[in-house]
Amino acid sequence: MNATMTFCPPNITLNEIWVNHGTSKCFMDTVSTCFISSYLMIFGTIQLWMYKKYSTEINENLLGKSTLYNVQKFALYFLPFLSVVRIILQATVLDDKTIYGYMILSTVLTVVIYPYSVHILRVERYKLLPSVPTRGHGLVLLGFWTLAFVSENLVFINIGRLEWWFHLNSLTDQIEMSLFVLRYVTSLVIFALGLKAPGITDMVQNDYRTINDNANVRPRFRQNRLDDNSSTWKNAWHKIKTLAPFLWPKTDILLQFRVLFCFILLASGRVVNLYVPIYNKKIVDSVAEEPVIFRWDLVLIYVGFKFLQGGGTGGMGLLNNLRSFLWIQIQQYTTREVEVELFRHLHSLSLRWHLGRKTGEVLRIMDRGTDSINNLLNYILFSIVPTIVDIVIAIVFFISTFNKWFGIIVFVTMTLYIAATIGVTEWRTKFQRRMNLADNAQKARSVDSLLNFETVKYYGAESYEVKSYREAILKFQTEEWKSMITLNILNTMQNVIICGGLLAGSLLCLHMVVTNDGLTIGDYVLFASYIIQLYVPLNWFGTYYRAIQKNFVDMENMFELLREEQEIIDAPGAGPLVIKRGGVEFSNVSFGYTPERVVLRNISFVAPPGKTIAFVGPSGAGKSTIMRLLFRFYDVEQGAVIVDGQNVKTVRQDTLRSAIGVVPQDTVLFNNTIKYNIQYGKIEAPEADVIAAAKNADIHERILSFPDAYETMVGERGLRLSGGEKQRVAIARTILKSPTIVLLDEATSALDTQTERTIQAALNRVCANRTTIIIAHRLSTIIHADEILVLKDGEIIERGKHNELISYGAVYHNMWQAQLQNNQNGEVAVENGDIDDDDKKAS
Repeated sequence: MNATMTFCPPNITLNEIWVNHGTSKCFMDTVSTCFISSYLMIFGTIQLWMYKKYSTEINENLLGKSTLYNVQKFALYFLPFLSVVRIILQATVLDDKTIYGYMILSTVLTVVIYPYSVHILRVERYKLLPSVPTRGHGLVLLGFWTLAFVSENLVFINIGRLEWWFHLNSLTDQIEMSLFVLRYVTSLVIFALGLKAPGITDMVQNDYRTINDNANVRPRFRQNRLDDNSSTWKNAWHKIKTLAPFLWPKTDILLQFRVLFCFILLASGRVVNLYVPIYNKKIVDSVAEEPVIFRWDLVLIYVGFKFLQGGGTGGMGLLNNLRSFLWIQIQQYTTREVEVELFRHLHSLSLRWHLGRKTGEVLRIMDRGTDSINNLLNYILFSIVPTIVDIVIAIVFFISTFNKWFGIIVFVTMTLYIAATIGVTEWRTKFQRRMNLADNAQKARSVDSLLNFETVKYYGAESYEVKSYREAILKFQTEEWKSMITLNILNTMQNVIICGGLLAGSLLCLHMVVTNDGLTIGDYVLFASYIIQLYVPLNWFGTYYRAIQKNFVDMENMFELLREEQEIIDAPGAGPLVIKRGGVEFSNVSFGYTPERVVLRNISFVAPPGKTIAFVGPSGAGKSTIMRLLFRFYDVEQGAVIVDGQNVKTVRQDTLRSAIGVVPQDTVLFNNTIKYNIQYGKIEAPEADVIAAAKNADIHERILSFPDAYETMVGERGLRLSGGEKQRVAIARTILKSPTIVLLDEATSALDTQTERTIQAALNRVCANRTTIIIAHRLSTIIHADEILVLKDGEIIERGKHNELISYGAVYHNMWQAQLQNNQNGEVAVENGDIDDDDKKAS
């Protein structure tokens, strides 16, 4: 080492910026390190002061372990370590063996400033300011990491200096190059992890889960979402495993051969992409070099390859068109299997889930989710993977055919482009998620409003609905604008990187052609055509990656639906329900829809085979809940529901429900024909049985009066029929099913007195020799019941036959007298129905 240490190397001063066709390392290291260090020290100190004064500690138990957070800290410590190693090697191994002042300054500042950034990083993770969480790092750290990464890229300005270590002419150059690659990769990792913010994201997610756990509330699927800033690649392996059974057509050998042949065509396209610019070069050289020869064979081969390739992205070539044609049936197979499985899963979910869903939102999620699967496959298999393979082939080809500098230019450009695309796209994923949520809300709002158009009309709320829908659209457009503006930022960044790489490579190639440095005009044409051919699909890489991100976001909602667990499932080894006589028993049953709301309390009763049991009581007493438990829409919390001596939890649900027929109070019909809705009770029933069931329900003549008779469309939810007509269709449907157990939930509540008498006679015939459970407000419909149970607040307070309950002079007697009084006064109670003269005689 020199006895006197100087700040810069000999014959170079700090004021000299451009030296020997490149920047002065003394100037660059001094200015960049001092500027970056000053930035972090000033603004980082201000940020720490704010945290010290206003922040609160976060419970460490809320912070989950994060591997990426540990990688982030390691990288921040690794860079100063490299600086120390660099100065040690400078003093011992490298050719100069001289340490200058700027090296010491740069090393000291690096050793100080990066641990300081780790301290700020820990403060952001373990403390929280009294404001809305940013779900990411603050601007101070993001700016610091960005500046550090930019300073590493400034080195490429010196690529033309002959004495620079890029040429790898000595051991010193190789060591310098190795250290640079390590610094560059580490800075890139720090920058990418800074955008992801694994420590901060982990905190938010765990805090969210803890809040839900403390509230003891199981979130619905619309609330159970990933954090806005989390990567869509999170749980990617789980998503792939979920989709795997639908991707490979394991049951169709011909489709499997199609898949293999499509990949062969894809591989062939990579070879064709390489030979197109090669033959273009040969054609140019054949006319540029003496003797000039008319090489029509080269032109023919070149055009043949172009015919196979098509455009720059292969979008119109024979290979791609043939592959697209063969892939159609594979794509349809995947879509079909996913849609069917999702539809099956939705039907397997419990009544509790379906009562809480929004139909419009679920349909929107199903549509986007299934579409996203095919798009995802196409983008990954036929766009992303081929582009990456083409890049690798190009790097190897340029290094072997030209020299290492062309390979480095292509590699650096591609790496920067892909890193920037992935980093920024990951950052803007939250905007896509928020836009999807707003889109879901908009569609759900419109569907909900249209499904309830009658209610809107009743209350004259058309203007309110339009205003609400406008507000939903405005919210969606606000999120859409944020998503689109960040997309423009990404496109600009990608364009700068691609044009920079194209400029560097073109200048180098043209320089070597002009200086006769081993390259011909054909080589320049080869480079230009190949690089443009390569950059065209690469330019779409950002679009493909963004599309993949969007498809992953769309799939997240669908996966949330698929992850919804079935609340009511068959027990392992459950067998079919063996129907003997159809007896029903409730033994000490207690049940509540929520822990705070107990609906049934210690209910016990027996419905003997062939007998009729009736339940009466005020609304909310638990009458309909008993029917739902018998159908096993819910499982009892205490006690047991028994059918013919078999606990309903131990038999298959399908066999249980096939033995029970129900006529609900609120009948909802399919938007199909009357025949279809009646035949739904027994899908395979012949038309004669359908007509017989309609006659027993006293609706046959009414159906024949319609212009289309049994082919009459009933409209959405059956709204084209009157309430009584819908009820009689439901009765006919149950008659056609011919179940062993019959449940009547206010089955004649929507009928007039005359029709009720007719239907009641039909129901009596249908229920003959069948176990029947009736829920009624109109007491005249149950006076024939073998036992009547009076419910109040989830408990049975009276039981017996009609005459017995009248004689008690208690609750049932008062209900009966109230209905008689209403009838005598000419009043028709909306809830209790009509009482006629026969009812008076019955009393």
